Amino acid sequence: MGKRFYQLSFLRDTDGEKTKEAVEAALEKYRIYMLTVPDEFLPRVTQTYSLVPPSNTNAFHSSTESAAIKKADFERERDEYMERIRRAVNRLNKTERELIIKRYMSFEESYDYEVYNEMGISESKFYRIREKAFYKLAFALRIEVYKEEEAPV
Repeated sequence: MGKRFYQLSFLRDTDGEKTKEAVEAALEKYRIYMLTVPDEFLPRVTQTYSLVPPSNTNAFHSSTESAAIKKADFERERDEYMERIRRAVNRLNKTERELIIKRYMSFEESYDYEVYNEMGISESKFYRIREKAFYKLAFALRIEVYKEEEAPV
């Protein structure tokens, strides 16, 4: 009982709408970053809707070549960011991962109704799954937003 109560009060303290906006912004940033990465360096999506990072098969680089590959701060920040998102999404259950990847992490922007029809679930179930996935992602990425304490008047 104590643990369950703590979990519920923890969620009650979060601002659902602002947390949702933060997760959507994070996923949109991921989608934009995808546009700057060559296809061969993008994670593959497996049948079980997991993001598998690319494997670097050419391990023989000179230090100069390695420095050139990783020279830009933007690329390093982008790669670290995308890895954080990938790890967080892979922690979701299969249905949540499928929903998030299909809706937010593909090049083709899709609408909610396209995703829930493709997944064979109802609209209401889609939004319930998405809400749970968003909370999990928000906490995994540490971007949850808490309600402002109202100052006494």
